[in-house]
Order: sequence, then C-alpha cells, then structure tokens
Amino acid sequence: MFFHAHPDDEALLTAGTMAMLAAEGHRVVLVVATAGERGLAEMAPGDALGETRLKELYESAALLGCARVECLGYGDSGLSPKGGVADERPDNAFIDADTEAAAKALAAILQEEQADLLAIYDPAGGYGHPDHVQVHRVGKRAAKIAGTEIVLEATVNRDPLVRLLKLAGRFYRFPPEFDVRTFESAYSSSETITHWVNVRKYTKQKRASMAAHASQASGGDSDRTLAVMLKVPRPLYRFVFGTEWYVRRDLPPGTRLTHPFDRWPK
Repeated sequence: MFFHAHPDDEALLTAGTMAMLAAEGHRVVLVVATAGERGLAEMAPGDALGETRLKELYESAALLGCARVECLGYGDSGLSPKGGVADERPDNAFIDADTEAAAKALAAILQEEQADLLAIYDPAGGYGHPDHVQVHRVGKRAAKIAGTEIVLEATVNRDPLVRLLKLAGRFYRFPPEFDVRTFESAYSSSETITHWVNVRKYTKQKRASMAAHASQASGGDSDRTLAVMLKVPRPLYRFVFGTEWYVRRDLPPGTRLTHPFDRWPK
C-alpha cells in the first residue's frame, strides 16, 4: 500500500516502484488523504478541481497497475508551511485531523488488504508540505495499529540535488522566494537511505503517470514541477528518474537494498 497526501504525489515519488511491484504480480493499493482541491491549477481551487484531480488519480493508478484506489476524504490543507491561515482552511483539513482517528481509518484498509508493506513519507514530509508531514505521522501510527511489518519512507537523495542546485545557481537566477538552502534539510541524506530501487524499466509508466495529472502541469506564476519534468527528453528522463529512494527505520544506517521486499542482511 502506498499512502500519499494528494493526487500526483504518487507520480513524483513512487510511481516506478508501484509499476514494478504490480508487474511482479503484487496487489498494489493507492490511498490518498485528500483530493488536492487547494492545489495550483488553471481552474479555481474547490470541489471542481478536487473532482478533476481524483479522475486524474484513477487514470494514473490504472497506468501503474494499481488494483485499488481510496481517498480518505480529508480537506487539502494548502501549500504554506502551516497549512495557510486556520480560518481559511476547510473544516476537515488533513493538517487538523485527529492523528489517531485518521490512522485507524488507514489501518482498516491495511488490515482489509492484509498489506505486507506501507509506503509513507519521511518525517520532514519531503519538502515540508504540512499534509506530507501528516502523512508520515498518520502512516507510522496506522502501520503499528495494523501490524504492518514493512514501513518505507519515500524520499529523495538530497545530496546530489543540493549540489546540482548550487551549480545551477551559478548560471541561473532563481526567483527571490526560492532558497536553495532549504533543500539542505529537505528529504533525506544519502547515508540514511536504505533502499535504492532501480525503476528504469518502468519509467515509461512513471512518465505516463505524471502526464495523467494534466491539471498540475499549469497554474501559478512559473513553470510547475510536473511540467518541467515532462520536458526532460525521454533518454535523459530514464536516467534522471530511474531511481526511487526509501528509508526503513528498523534497518541500520548504511544498509543498501534494491527492492522493497529485500531482507537485511542478505
């Protein structure tokens, strides 16, 4: 089971792994906490955007071979570090959800599916989105309730990312609000990552999953992340997006595994 905050998060972080596991014959289940109705897009935030993004989620899931898709039905908390001003958030914003109640809802699906593995986010929620941080808290607790043995924290190897951004900063002027230093504490460092999953064989599905989220390729004042990624030439895309990273906290730092179900020590 893969637990994400919003539609399109699965495409960015875990799509290759999901497609790989489905191709190997595993039953893959995708759960999102919200419909992403407050995301940036050409259409205005609200129910219509949420409905559009859920449709895109189902299309993405089908491309990846998912057997089941569920939305827990919480409200999108918004993009700011604190989820926006409290009185501007929906009454059921995921950031305001009772962690135990949300965990029990997720645990019920884990138990129904008899899931062997749950993928969530690292404690920082990757780049710090409040809903992503909540996914970590809720997912960790749900796994404990359900007795799910393997919990993987989907992340990005920040070390080469920071080096690349610093190099790019010598030739490109980033927008004033973009601070490269924030990435020094985002995601996970190389030494903490336990799983380096080669998904190059499944980058065609991963790219198609990204493309399915068309509403998230536009909107806002600058190029969106998905739009930039989809402009990467296909041969280079396979190289750049051909690895997905995870941290499993019950394994010692320095562990290097290549498949979600690999056991340590080998």
